Amino acid sequence: MRIGIIGAGQLGQMLGFAARELGHECFYLDPSEAPPAARVGPVVQAAFDDRVALSILAEKCDVLTYEFENVPVEALDDIGDTIPISPPLDALRLAQDRLTEKQLFERLDIPLPGYHVVDSEGDLRAAADSIGLPLVVKTRRMGYDGKGQFVIRTEDQIATAWRDLGGQPLIAEQWVEFDYEVSAIGVRGRDGEVATYCLTHNEHAEGILRTSRAPVDEPELTAKGTRYLARMLEDLDYVGVLALELFVVGENLLANEFAPRVHNSGHWTIEGAQTSQFANHILAVTGGDLGATANIGHAGMINLIGEIPDAVRRLDEGVLHDYGKSARPGRKLGHITFVAESAADRDARIAAIRRSVS
Repeated sequence: MRIGIIGAGQLGQMLGFAARELGHECFYLDPSEAPPAARVGPVVQAAFDDRVALSILAEKCDVLTYEFENVPVEALDDIGDTIPISPPLDALRLAQDRLTEKQLFERLDIPLPGYHVVDSEGDLRAAADSIGLPLVVKTRRMGYDGKGQFVIRTEDQIATAWRDLGGQPLIAEQWVEFDYEVSAIGVRGRDGEVATYCLTHNEHAEGILRTSRAPVDEPELTAKGTRYLARMLEDLDYVGVLALELFVVGENLLANEFAPRVHNSGHWTIEGAQTSQFANHILAVTGGDLGATANIGHAGMINLIGEIPDAVRRLDEGVLHDYGKSARPGRKLGHITFVAESAADRDARIAAIRRSVS
């Protein structure tokens, strides 16, 4: 089958590798020159909202999917009647706006932090009064990896936050003193079959994911995360992989955001699960039977940000995934994954590899 993928970054690249193993061809749409996925399949070099280019991609392919959530939905609407698009566009619409995302969580009875819609500096002051300080102000659209955010800790920062981010739709979110962050990743096939991975423990710095560890050995939290994920997959009539990011607060999980796509925190599944998230996404969107999601040992993943040090390339352990991107501060250039026999061994190896990265 021919699969069209909108976006040819590292996620598209890994989807392409998985598709090739399963006997499928991938074609891409991306405005970049020599993007990572060009190693796997032809790339139509055009803007993501180029309707002519999208039509060309649709004509070449049997199904369309995407690797990131900032794809222009309006452009995809034009070709939605000519080719299956998965995950569904309704999920994409909801994920693109933090307000509609939170309204989805509320409707599905998925707990989340308090929030307040912000359209003026007065709204921001009202949010500080109703939610309390500190709070996080975010753009409702297009924010990722910590971009488009401002943490307000004192009242005299409100005017600064509005000056920096005002003039566009915003949302203020309650500051959560969480224990740690996790992601729940699942996949739903065309026939409604659902498979879920274990919870993944994630650590961020400066808004960018740095490490992931799986599994999280907390059965009650895992059961809650799986229930929340299943509600979303069913409600959205979803096809493909979905990632739900959550805060752990004691025995509770609070929803942060969701991504209607394969996810950075699921990279460990390539080596650490019986079927990777990338293979299962391809199986889902092409109408195949889903693969088993059970763990293979205790998996760890370290993101390589800004550069890939020579010391990392000389490591004798783990698998280095080099995306083939040029070095740039804050840019995700690759990751290392490995599987250990115990959680203690995994954590020790993460610490050792991180010393090589820093």
